[in-house]
Amino acid sequence: MASTAKKILIVLTSHDQLGDTGEKTGFWLEELAAPYYVFKDAEAELTLASPKGGQPPLDPKSSAPDSQTDDTRRFEADPEATAALANTVKLSEVNAQDYDAIFYPGGHGPLWDLVSDEKSIDLIEAFWSAGKPVSAVCHAPIVLAHTKAADGSPLVKGRTVTGFTNEEEDAVGLTEIVPLLVEDTMKDRGAQFSKLEPFQPHAVQDGKLITGQNPASSAAVARKVLEAFEA
Repeated sequence: MASTAKKILIVLTSHDQLGDTGEKTGFWLEELAAPYYVFKDAEAELTLASPKGGQPPLDPKSSAPDSQTDDTRRFEADPEATAALANTVKLSEVNAQDYDAIFYPGGHGPLWDLVSDEKSIDLIEAFWSAGKPVSAVCHAPIVLAHTKAADGSPLVKGRTVTGFTNEEEDAVGLTEIVPLLVEDTMKDRGAQFSKLEPFQPHAVQDGKLITGQNPASSAAVARKVLEAFEA
């Protein structure tokens, strides 16, 4: 009998340099770990992918003691999870038709690579045109910046989205470092940008498009993806 488990593609950044600061960046651990277990605990089948394949760079600040959560500790102690992370599939080898949803964890890395990655853009447009959930949290909604709807307009135009806000970027002191601000970019594309106070959990769903404001929103985004399968 064929498996009825949902197959979810999780796409991580391969970019590890925080502009010209000499500091490291990458993906944010909580934004992978929390959704990973929401999906896993719902018996979804997960594939982790990245532009370069292999081990994606982890933002070192996201595994610091004050950034740890029950989910990050569970992930780091989970041999299956850490093996999947160490061996991400190359994005170029992924086919949208093999999956039921796509999810992007944030961290600052996507602002440099996934924002303009042609394979990522093609994947998002393929999921969208097939009516499959497209989801991203924190900085990762930037991956929608160059995606188009079927009529050629920006995919986010007229749609309600959220993501890391200008105030949040100011709070972490990186407004002058990042190449793009998520909030401004989404507004520039004609999106309705929804936000709460900095670092409050906030997940937004507009049809099959699901976005989260910050790390604390990660699990809520994943839960909305699961709910979107039922809609």
